[in-house]
Amino acid sequence: MNSVIHMTQTARNSDRCPRCAKGAMLTDGSTGEMFCNTCGFVATERVEEEGPEWRSFSKEEGENRTRTGTPTSLAMHDMGLATIIGQADKDASGKPLTSSMKSTIERLRTWDSRSQVHEPVDRNFRQAFSELDRLKDKLALSDAVIEKTAYIYRKALDKGLVRGRSIPGLVAAALYAACRNTETPRTLTDVATGINIKRKDVARCYRLLLRELDLKMPVVDPIKGVARIASIADLSEKTKRKALEFLKEASRIEVSAGKDPMGLAAAALYLACVMLGENKTQKDIAQAAGVTEVTIRNRYKGLKEALKL
Repeated sequence: MNSVIHMTQTARNSDRCPRCAKGAMLTDGSTGEMFCNTCGFVATERVEEEGPEWRSFSKEEGENRTRTGTPTSLAMHDMGLATIIGQADKDASGKPLTSSMKSTIERLRTWDSRSQVHEPVDRNFRQAFSELDRLKDKLALSDAVIEKTAYIYRKALDKGLVRGRSIPGLVAAALYAACRNTETPRTLTDVATGINIKRKDVARCYRLLLRELDLKMPVVDPIKGVARIASIADLSEKTKRKALEFLKEASRIEVSAGKDPMGLAAAALYLACVMLGENKTQKDIAQAAGVTEVTIRNRYKGLKEALKL
């Protein structure tokens, strides 16, 4: 279908046949030949391809029709720079391979894929980044957070921090550090639950990364957590805006310093619910925020007194 479209476009723009002077010159997109549509005279055997250089190896990529390969990424064990033997069973001129050559190429493909991961470091990266890919979907994280996580994990591996420690634990710690660094509202409990290991193990690895890699983490702003808690608890937009007002005022009079950000955000939302008459219990908001009801009660009391409500 594509070659037919290509032929008609060429026919409009090209000159008449040099032999019969009657027919228009057509270009076959698949073979690269330029020929007359009346007498069949072939003027040029190889015409340079002027279309985009589709580069696809797998069936999915073929349907996707990307112009070039995937961009380089720190979250791939080879950074996306490795080459592979394509799936098309054709030679350079486009002719199909013989059955014996097909089996040889298939065997080469297998060995090529096996030889991609031969160093222990590569195997480590492959395992770590497969865990990271799983976490990305579970916690709904952006590519920027994943790239930052991969960068922190690579630094940890270079320093030899992975030896003798669990890979999932360090991946989770690097992810939590990346979330803190990019101000993405994900708690330590969220990350630990997502990767299915104990919270204290993730916390231990996180402290190790902070100490050994000398990471500087920004203070978490409770305002960042309001939208997430409100979404999970199914609160109205009006309540959310009121809670943001309370938190901004609390930050201005400096009563939010040293408090757990998620607890403070949850308390501000509960206070807004009480003020606006929205029917939500402390338990509902505590479950959405991942904090205890006691924390919400304490922060709620503190906010109410500080804001003189």
